[in-house]
Amino acid sequence: MLLVRAGLRTTLLCRTVAQADALSSDGENKRYLEGVQLPERLKIRVLGGVEDQFRRSDLIFVAVPSKGLEEALAELRRQGVSARAGIVSLAKGLVPPDGTPPTVALEELFGSDRVACVGGPAHAREMVEQGAGLVAASHSVTLADQVAETFRAAGLVCEASSDPVGVELAGVAKNAAALAAAAAEQQGRNAAGMAAADIFTEVLALAKQRGARSRTFVGRAGVGDLVATALQPSSRNRSAGELLGQGVAGKDIPDRVGQAVESLETVPLLARAIERAGLEAPITSALAQLIDGSMPLEQWVQRVRVSQPEPPRGSRFMAWWARWRARLRSRRS
Repeated sequence: MLLVRAGLRTTLLCRTVAQADALSSDGENKRYLEGVQLPERLKIRVLGGVEDQFRRSDLIFVAVPSKGLEEALAELRRQGVSARAGIVSLAKGLVPPDGTPPTVALEELFGSDRVACVGGPAHAREMVEQGAGLVAASHSVTLADQVAETFRAAGLVCEASSDPVGVELAGVAKNAAALAAAAAEQQGRNAAGMAAADIFTEVLALAKQRGARSRTFVGRAGVGDLVATALQPSSRNRSAGELLGQGVAGKDIPDRVGQAVESLETVPLLARAIERAGLEAPITSALAQLIDGSMPLEQWVQRVRVSQPEPPRGSRFMAWWARWRARLRSRRS
C-alpha cells in the first residue's frame, strides 16, 4: 500500500492462489488488516505464477517470516533477479539453524551493496492510517537512501542507516524484550523492566561483536520499536508473553494468539547465537528454557530478580587499577 502511495508500480506476490483470489475479491486483507482498502493500482499475483516476476523489478521487498527466508531465497535463485535490483528484507527475527541475521543471508547471495532492511516502530494499521518512524539500513548508502526516500514519498518518516545488522538485531532484541517483559509483568513491573533491560544488554553485546553500533539500539530501531510493541495491546509478542506469564506452554501459544509469534522461535536461536559467540546471556537463555518448558515460570522470574549484569569489558581491570593506584598512593603518604 505504501509503495503504491509512493508512486511505484507495485506487485504483491502471494504464496497461494487462494490468498491471491481472496485479496483480489475482498479488496482488503481480512485476516491481518480488516477494513483497510487495498489500492486499485496494486497488482496481486501468485509467487511463481509468472517466470519473469523479479527480472523487471528495481526493488524486491522480501516480506516473509525469518524461518521462511531460505525458501524465499530459493525462489529468487530459481527465477533470477535483475542485476540492478535492490533486495530489501522486512523479516523480523533470525534465520535457522544458526541464528543468522536475514541481511547476512541475503548478502551471501546478492552482495552487501544490493541488500537492505527496514526496522523501527511500524505497527501495520497505524502505519497505513497515521504514519511511522522507520529506519532503512544498508551497507550501500545509495540503496539505504533509495529505500528511505521511497517511504518518505509515501508520507512516512524514514531515516537512512549504514548499520543493517544493528537494525536487525535491535529488532530481535525488542521482540525478545517485549516477550520477556510481558511474561514477568504479573510478578511486578520491576521484574518486567529488569527482564527487558537485561535482554537488551545481552543482545547488544552480540551486535557489537558483529560490528553493529550501540546508537542503533537506543534509536528508533531498538528502544523506539520496543516502546511501540510493549504499549500495543494487540502486539503478538506482548500477547505471547502474557500467556507465558499465565503458564501456557510455548508450543500452544501460536494457536491461542491466532498468528505466528516469531519471538518464540527467535529467542532460542538468539540464545544459541550469543553462546556460540562466547558471551554471557543468562536471561535470554532462561527465557528460551521458559519457552520450551524446561524452566518453570517462577524459576525464570527468580533468575530475573537476582541476576547481576556483567560489567562492561575492561571495567574489572579499571576497578583493579584504581584500587592498586589507591594503595600505592597510601604507601607513599
